[in-house]
Amino acid sequence: MFKGTKLYSIFSNKCPKCQTGSFFKTNNPYNLKKFDKLNEECEYCEESFTREPGFYIGSMYVSYALSVALMVVFFVGFVLILGLEMEYVLVALVVAYVILIPVMFRLARLIWINIFVKYDPEKGEMARERKLRIKN
Repeated sequence: MFKGTKLYSIFSNKCPKCQTGSFFKTNNPYNLKKFDKLNEECEYCEESFTREPGFYIGSMYVSYALSVALMVVFFVGFVLILGLEMEYVLVALVVAYVILIPVMFRLARLIWINIFVKYDPEKGEMARERKLRIKN
């Protein structure tokens, strides 16, 4: 995945502005105590992740679209292509969806903020330099 693209920010849990700092406090979506906790701002470029109140309500629409797409793909794959019984497939879909809820939640929030925040190469370079200074 290439740095500087929105996909890099989304799938690597990075700040959409500099793509250096972490968006969520933990990279593990299955740490159920912290899976929904996001940083207040980027630790390197200071981009605020806590926009106005209610900003992430829009991510529910993204989550819904991701969920529907996942269910359609699995349903078509299992029922129409593999010819499995519909009842078993529906149970498997529900179980799979419950397991993927933390991942879908995080993906939806990352996609939502990436719609509104554009990558800034200058901030990215400054953030990388700052990260190196902090590391050393």
